[in-house]
Amino acid sequence: MTSKKAIRKEIAQLVKAMDPQEKKVSDAKILHQVLGHPLFQEAKVLFCFVSTEREINTHPIIQEALAQKKIVCVPKCFAYGVMKAYAIQSMDDLEPGKYGILEPKMETEITPEKIDLAIIPCCAATTDGKRLGYGGGFYDRYLANTSFKKMVLCRQICTKADLPTEATDIKMDLLVQEDACFPIKNHT
Repeated sequence: MTSKKAIRKEIAQLVKAMDPQEKKVSDAKILHQVLGHPLFQEAKVLFCFVSTEREINTHPIIQEALAQKKIVCVPKCFAYGVMKAYAIQSMDDLEPGKYGILEPKMETEITPEKIDLAIIPCCAATTDGKRLGYGGGFYDRYLANTSFKKMVLCRQICTKADLPTEATDIKMDLLVQEDACFPIKNHT
């Protein structure tokens, strides 16, 4: 099987080669899938990654969740791969953090047991719940021993038939693509 490093490089090239308009259309379709999904609609407390340029744009998801009066928390990274979730009231509550990624300024931590749904980024994913991140392990460490639903967003061009995994890799509950959502059965 291809190494994680090689897959990350391949996916980065695929995403970089996407036409900006194609990327916008892809993002809009995924946004539509997320906002229409019962897990999103029923969640009262939402954890959502704040997208970077290379990722699926989550800013509209966050803004819609805030407009619906959901409690929205986003990740903040610390040393040694530690990540915590902090509540925000608007996109203005974000500032560039440790890795240049927008993170919350405010210090209202939301503990994992309060979260209903987490929207998770990936470099690549499979329809059976495997997720390949960007190599830092932040999300796998944070998601370990949590009970909330985990929704991974992945473009169709970034979806693989299989991915190399390790014991510490956390499986997702739902894969969301442009034209479909794949619920994962027996993911534990």
